Amino acid sequence: MLATDIDSATASAAAAGGAEKRAYVKRIFSEIAPRYDLLNHVLSLNIDRRWRKKAIAQLGVDRDQAGRYLDLCAGTMDIAAEISRLPGFRGLVVGADFAEPMLRAGATKIEGSGITPVTADAVQLPIASGQLAGAIVAFGIRNVAGLDEALRETLRVLAPGGRFVILEFSTPRIRILRVLYQFYFHNVLPLIGRLISGHRTAYKYLPRSVANFPVEEELASRMQSAGFTRVSWKSLSFGVAAIHVAERPMPGRK
Repeated sequence: MLATDIDSATASAAAAGGAEKRAYVKRIFSEIAPRYDLLNHVLSLNIDRRWRKKAIAQLGVDRDQAGRYLDLCAGTMDIAAEISRLPGFRGLVVGADFAEPMLRAGATKIEGSGITPVTADAVQLPIASGQLAGAIVAFGIRNVAGLDEALRETLRVLAPGGRFVILEFSTPRIRILRVLYQFYFHNVLPLIGRLISGHRTAYKYLPRSVANFPVEEELASRMQSAGFTRVSWKSLSFGVAAIHVAERPMPGRK
């Protein structure tokens, strides 16, 4: 078996949530970190910037501009940087990611800001319970080896009433759009991703990980099962992505 075939098989197993997922995800994102931002914008035709702004708006930072917020699976800390630049914001943003090279790649974005990068796994955060006014994760939750554990861990660190926002890829429901999307996602995107990043499998893993991630209704249900309330979601760009919003319940409420 060729090395490329072995790598492809590992990517498939990781995307499906196999035992290899944590190690594989950490390795590939560490390897593509220098080109990560460029590829995000190129492969999404720059639409990802608009999606991130919509997700941040759902976080409701204006409710507590001096609070502490979590950018989970922060990557190169685009989200953390945008939160820190919101008008009137004077709080703190913790950018947590278990791939340290990703955090280092985003270091120039956070100079002089109220952002603290932390190398940490989403299923075991070094944050005391009930400390955060809000948390957000953009295109990272599907990469976690233990979705339900990560949801419960995020719930733990939020203060009562704290809001959790998930921005993640999804699959369009309209048939013609789904066909076009899957052709791009499974054929064009991996080719461009490989050419720019030089990585053989990272951008084959991406569409496979989306295919294995829960659909919007199931993700909402799992957020509720983890203990979140007021769970809602909405599609973006005809179903290419979706935003889920939920809260840690206030004492005495269900």
